[in-house]
Amino acid sequence: MSEAKESSPQPTQISPNISPTAITAEMEKSYLDYAMSVIVARALPDARDGLKPVQRRIIYAMHEQGIHASSRYVKCAAVVGEVLKRYHPHGDMAVYDALVRMAQDFSLRYPLVDGQGNFGSIDGDSPAAMRYTECRLSKIADEVLADIDKETVDFIPNYSGDYWEPVLLPAILPNLLLNGAAGIAVGMATNIPPHNLGEVVDALVHLIDHPEETVLQKATGGEEREGWLMPAQFEATPNIEELTEIIKGPDFPTGGQIYNHQEVVQSYATGKGAILMRGKAEIEETKGGKFQIIITELPYQVNKALLVAKVAQLVKDKKIEGVSDLRDESDRHGLRVVVELKKEARPQQILNLLYKHTELQKSFNANFVALVDNEPKTMTLKMILEEFVRHRQKVVFRRALYLLRKAKEREHILQGLKIALDHLDEVIETIKKSPDAEVAKGRLMKKFGLTDIQAVAILDMQLRRLAALERQKIEDELKEIIKTIAGLEDLLGSPVKILETVKQELTAIKERYGDPRRTKVYKQGVGEWSDEELIQEERVIVSLTKGGYIKRLPADTYRTQGRGGKGVTGGSLREEDEQSQLINCSTHDDIFFFTNQGRVYKLKAWDIPEASRTAKGTAVVNLINLEAGEQLSTVLSLDKDNGAQYLLMVTRQGTIKKTSLEDFANIRRSGILAIKISSEDELGWVKPTSGENEIILTTSRGKAIRFSEKKVRAMGRNAGGVRGINLRSGDYVVGMDIIDKNSTADWLTVTEMGLGKKTPLKDYRLQNRGGSGITTAKITKRTGPVVSARVVDDSTGDILLTSSQGQVIRLPAKDISTMGRSTQGVRLMRLDAGDTVAAITVFEGIEEE
Repeated sequence: MSEAKESSPQPTQISPNISPTAITAEMEKSYLDYAMSVIVARALPDARDGLKPVQRRIIYAMHEQGIHASSRYVKCAAVVGEVLKRYHPHGDMAVYDALVRMAQDFSLRYPLVDGQGNFGSIDGDSPAAMRYTECRLSKIADEVLADIDKETVDFIPNYSGDYWEPVLLPAILPNLLLNGAAGIAVGMATNIPPHNLGEVVDALVHLIDHPEETVLQKATGGEEREGWLMPAQFEATPNIEELTEIIKGPDFPTGGQIYNHQEVVQSYATGKGAILMRGKAEIEETKGGKFQIIITELPYQVNKALLVAKVAQLVKDKKIEGVSDLRDESDRHGLRVVVELKKEARPQQILNLLYKHTELQKSFNANFVALVDNEPKTMTLKMILEEFVRHRQKVVFRRALYLLRKAKEREHILQGLKIALDHLDEVIETIKKSPDAEVAKGRLMKKFGLTDIQAVAILDMQLRRLAALERQKIEDELKEIIKTIAGLEDLLGSPVKILETVKQELTAIKERYGDPRRTKVYKQGVGEWSDEELIQEERVIVSLTKGGYIKRLPADTYRTQGRGGKGVTGGSLREEDEQSQLINCSTHDDIFFFTNQGRVYKLKAWDIPEASRTAKGTAVVNLINLEAGEQLSTVLSLDKDNGAQYLLMVTRQGTIKKTSLEDFANIRRSGILAIKISSEDELGWVKPTSGENEIILTTSRGKAIRFSEKKVRAMGRNAGGVRGINLRSGDYVVGMDIIDKNSTADWLTVTEMGLGKKTPLKDYRLQNRGGSGITTAKITKRTGPVVSARVVDDSTGDILLTSSQGQVIRLPAKDISTMGRSTQGVRLMRLDAGDTVAAITVFEGIEEE
């Protein structure tokens, strides 16, 4: 037993310098120390210069090496080695990766490094090794370093104590918002999107110009921070709405689109939020009549190669059908991915599927976390802007102090030189009689009351400075330096002037580096936006052919020409196809499609694909679900404020019907019945009306009838209508319009061979519905039958004539001659052999070009 006791372990003796600590407490302390080290020294940017330590060290190391925007390129390996040697005791690849990202124009909105060589791509390609690539600072990075040699920022020893490095950079531009930041720390992360320089500068100027809103007031009653008197406490509720009127949202280097602006505002107000992004994709028509989706911009941080591969996989898995080819046509001039579609595909439907299943649409999870006085904080937009202004105040203040000290030092020397020049002979004599320079210095100080510095400056003065002109230069420089000192003292004594200096410098930066916004911001979110918000309202022409091809064109596609001209090619029509109708409308108007069988379909004007003037257009069956044997007979545009209560319909055989517009409020995609049509007849015209007007009809054989709309009672959609005009055998209606009772307008009649005229409406007496009508045009072989007739008045701008072979001419309505009812008319359009006029369109209130 005694042996066992002797061999048992003895209690550990605790040193008097070590105190017992619970392991949980020690773990908590050690982990917190580690976490703060990662947060402050690696992962998070400083709110003032917007840089992480490694980025700041790279930029400063390049500055110390003299690798500026005007310098030659230097191997990246040399920069990385210098950073590791002096400032950043970590892995070389960590430094190189940070340098590469600062050179990528698809990662940073305003790259801080100008790279030469392979620095990676938007396809996720890795950069070349650092021994192959070269770099130098970009021009905008020089602005981040501006005035660093004027004691504007504090310096601390590096990790070894051999060198000094800046705590932060002067940063004349708000880099945290301009280039954003992304980093994962311990227990927290940051993800700040990039922004447009011009907008951010405008917001900063707004802060400075509106102290009552931002509390960036005269620095009275403020707090002391790092030796600089700062503004008073911030308001409890930041006025974020005004700032977001200036900063619309993030501005990504890859462009793209942002939806739901309210979510952006929420992110700025709270420091957190999800910002929905979409790439830029447009639907284009090919020469073969097919469609393709062209992707030219991607959401931020989306890998293009992976996106293309994802689309290919979706097509292979048949989750997206209708794709015939997929090509990446990107080059040095820009990004371009082509998704070619099959002929029967619905382009908009496929584009929506791409948004749903690929990263062509994704969210940017914003998290505005940055260091403020070495403490991580979730910051609002206003807090970031104010922190930057506070930083620039301090930089300007410290720069002014430095310049003032240097100016006073120079003034002190100049004052001594002036004393010497005022007593030149005595000074020279004193120096000549002195055995050495030290004695001469002492005698000068004693005799003329000079300081040690002034006496040395006099002894070092060159003989050429004794010339009259050189002496005058010293006096002029002294006067100028006195003014400079007064200006700097005035600046240092006025926080308002310091803020004004900050504003002027920001404005100058905007003028040098400001550029247009790349990312478009929409107010509404995907799936809930109003299409009127997304589609620009503009005048357009909707063109329809008898073969059922439709397209949308800008209203100025056809320039105004003189009467009797030949016109321009309006479309490359298919064989045996003819132009049938042109509608002048707005992109926001409802377009009603009425068929020959009396059914009606509805689309918005923007839903009709836009095409060039010479394009064939899109088969209308791709847009609306026509039944077998149905053909479009008329297309009608209705704006929101048309004031109509009824739709008035007229058939080719002279039947007329009036139906309440409310009956057409809900139109199914498969269409609804508008008028009951007999098998020998077809619907020809539909017009909106108030119910208090008069109606005029014209036939191909030159007959016209005018009667009151009240003679036509309102009927339901399933009714067949009543007789409007009594036709002779072989005749049919070619024109119908609605006129005011007291109208002073004219009735425009155009014949098949391109002749036309205007006849005053007062020449057409009011008759009873169902009569045979009166003569409106003299029909001969030279004129051919009447093809169309319309009302024109003083508000009418231009008339667009379209031939069956696709020729189009646009001419002012006022240039068409006014003639009697029994005349043939004058030449409006010169036609090729075998060609005839197919349709006319009236432009209301459009001026000549």
